[in-house]
Parts: sequence; C-alpha cells; structure tokens
Amino acid sequence: MTADLPNYYFRVRENGAAVFRVSTENRQRRIELEEIAVVNVKNGNVKPHGDTDLTKADKTAIADWLAARQAQLSAREVDDILRTVDHLNLTTHWVQSRASDVQLDAVTDALLMAMHDLRSTLVRKKADRLGRPQD
Repeated sequence: MTADLPNYYFRVRENGAAVFRVSTENRQRRIELEEIAVVNVKNGNVKPHGDTDLTKADKTAIADWLAARQAQLSAREVDDILRTVDHLNLTTHWVQSRASDVQLDAVTDALLMAMHDLRSTLVRKKADRLGRPQD
C-alpha cells in the first residue's frame, strides 16, 4: 500500500489547502503527515508552516496542485451556472404547471427582482463586450 501513496497530501479548506508531506519512513511504517505549508487558491499565496523551508520539489508540487485546483474551481463555477439555467427552466415549468397561488405569492417578488438584476447585468456586460474593439 505504501508504494501507492503520493508524496504530498492537500487538505482542502475554504480558500485553499493545508499542504502535507507524506512519509512512511519510520520504524512502524505508519503514514505520517507533516504540515509544510498553507496555500491560498484565490491569490496564490503559499505560506510555509512554522520554520519549514520548502524545497524545490515542494514548491513544484504546490504550484502544480494550485494550477489544477484553480482550473477545477473555474470549471465548477461554469457548471454551476449552467445548472442554474436548468433550474430556471424547471422553475418555469413548476410555475406553469403545478404552483399554487400561495406558493406563487411566496416566490414571485424575489424571483422577479433576482431575474431583473441578472438580466440588467447580463445586458450591460454583453454591451460592454460588443463595444470593445476585436483583437
């Protein structure tokens, strides 16, 4: 089993991860996790843990993980928006086919305001993109 272990483990946190070096080089051959750094996904900051000096291999592994994680989160963000489009379509069907007057009274104003805000922002952003010179 130990041959299959990665050299690093990234414990995901809200804005990044705690980075651990994985080791089994001890008498009991137990898996040990030594915290070596904390990574912030949003700004790319890497803070070594305590007095740890990060090696070139540590920095490379962290940079690779950071790039992959940022790409993963970006893809998830787009997927979440596409799921929202699906959910809006399901909501339209619900309103049209099953919603009672009481249910509609509970959600109509909030939905109309959110949709108005979204539409205004989308139209403004599209106009900005169309107004820019093409590269």
